Amino acid sequence: MSMLLRALVLVLLVANLGYFAWTRGGLAMFGTMPARFSQTEPERLKQQVRPQLLQIRKDEAPASAKP
Repeated sequence: MSMLLRALVLVLLVANLGYFAWTRGGLAMFGTMPARFSQTEPERLKQQVRPQLLQIRKDEAPASAKP
């Protein structure tokens, strides 16, 4: 039973190290990397229509008045 537990811990440790390396871009040399490193979306910036007009406002009604 302890051999099975040791193998499970080792597999989980290797999986965590692999995931950590992947999220940090360490596996980019193998052609695998998260979307935030490999993809950008400049077309979305071009689709914006007057983003400077966007205003964020606080809710005027008190919290107790909401249903």
